[in-house]
Amino acid sequence: MADHAVQLTIFTFLFIVIAVMGFAASRWKAGETMHHLDEWGLGGRKFGTWVSWFLIGGDLYTAYTFVAVPALMFGAGAIGFFAVPYTIVLYPLVFLVLIRLWSVSHRHGFVTSADFVRARFDSRTLALLVSVTGIIATMPYVALQLVGVQAVLATMGVGGKWPLVVAFLVLALFTYSSGLRAPALIAFVKDTLIYIVIIVAVIYIPSKLGGYDDIFAATSKHFTDAANQGPLLAEPSQMLYVSLALGSALALMLYPHSTTAILAAGSRDVVKRNMALLPLYSLMLGFLSLLGFFAIAAGVEPVDGDANTIVPVLFDQQFPPWFAGIAFAAIGIGALVPAAIMSIAAANTFTRNIYKEYFRPDATPKEETAVAKIVSLVVKFGALGFIIFLNPSFAIDLQLIGGVIILQTLPAVGIGLFTRWFHRGGLMAGWAVGMGVALTLLYQIPKIDPVTGDVVKAHFGGSGYALSKFGFDTDYSIWVGMIAILANLVVAVIVTLVLRALNVSGGVDGTRPADYFADSGDEDVTGPEPETDRWPTEPVIA
Repeated sequence: MADHAVQLTIFTFLFIVIAVMGFAASRWKAGETMHHLDEWGLGGRKFGTWVSWFLIGGDLYTAYTFVAVPALMFGAGAIGFFAVPYTIVLYPLVFLVLIRLWSVSHRHGFVTSADFVRARFDSRTLALLVSVTGIIATMPYVALQLVGVQAVLATMGVGGKWPLVVAFLVLALFTYSSGLRAPALIAFVKDTLIYIVIIVAVIYIPSKLGGYDDIFAATSKHFTDAANQGPLLAEPSQMLYVSLALGSALALMLYPHSTTAILAAGSRDVVKRNMALLPLYSLMLGFLSLLGFFAIAAGVEPVDGDANTIVPVLFDQQFPPWFAGIAFAAIGIGALVPAAIMSIAAANTFTRNIYKEYFRPDATPKEETAVAKIVSLVVKFGALGFIIFLNPSFAIDLQLIGGVIILQTLPAVGIGLFTRWFHRGGLMAGWAVGMGVALTLLYQIPKIDPVTGDVVKAHFGGSGYALSKFGFDTDYSIWVGMIAILANLVVAVIVTLVLRALNVSGGVDGTRPADYFADSGDEDVTGPEPETDRWPTEPVIA
């Protein structure tokens, strides 16, 4: 640790700065009270273009970006580059879909996507399935952020789990106090640091390693020597690459934290402008991915064999100590911001769609907020326990498995924003089959070392499923999420047709077509009043 005194000092100083900002955020853009989920969990629903840009960017570009993607490039080659096209595909999808969710949510005061499902399909059971799925999928994503902090601490020689516990205790406290305003304010610092570090890295590090030609030559030799294959995608991996990129784009917009960041925007135009501006992050992500190849050319050895440490070790070796400290802080803060948003989103979901729906229907806004604060603590320390006791070696598996799970809510949430054709019974049956297929296939996938070919872990080792296991004579693989969502949709369609043929009631749609185009300033585009019912009583079929 003494060898990293400068890095540790700078890291600690910047961490203290963002902690102070987190606690002070409770008074930033404050409303009349923080005892309402609109204020604590959605920042008052009034963030403008720039605040939303930093918030959504800080939400979507996480420690997964800084740690797991370069680690996958380092270990498996070009397939790790899937994250770049998937974010490019993402924004047009979000532009089309989530602006509708923003409008209908602001019209009716919805806080979560499950709120929308509850009203759209008149089914609290379907809303429960969506909310539970969102919480379960979010937990490994929060854990992934902890892996990023752990990798930085390990590189600086900080042993034990106590620093990780202290970091997330501070995170828990300022999130409890300030709600969504804390990560929104801190995101300014996080994104500024990340952009500075990446711009310097893609210029400075190649200059020390002989230029990009030498880096790519060294990378090609590394993969050819290790597995008789260069760093480019082998033909059998191309289907996995495409399905992984498309499926991840579909899945990301369904996470509770994505919904939370969008609903905190002040208008539809704010969401639209952000979808136009956020591809700037995709450019940064492309450069970030290359850090895995930089690490190969620099001869980086992961700490204790943990591939997640390759970026911190690369920075430690190539940058002066003072700048390495800034880079470490960027990674650490890059983990805290999304972890805070994710825990708030999970807490909002539990409070609205489980606690209030099933246990305390008459809960006041103040009680809802108090419960959400407690649940946000539980989520954070649940993820912390996940890391401490399971100690995952490849963080990206956590996110990929979570993506497979959350994708099963696509018919109810994503498609439900455009049509109510599906019967609520069909959606529930499709969800059950999709989840069953997803978990069964994920369980069968081992983790295999790409260099030695040895089985590292027997189950839940990835998300690419070999088509040969279905009897096809091919070496191609496909992302499990695409198989599961296909099964989900087929079952949902069949059961819907059967139930409609039997004239089984599909419930009453609590939304109107005009709700999906509502904007700030329109009539009734407000949050829920403190003591009013959340669901419309007038039957309207759309």
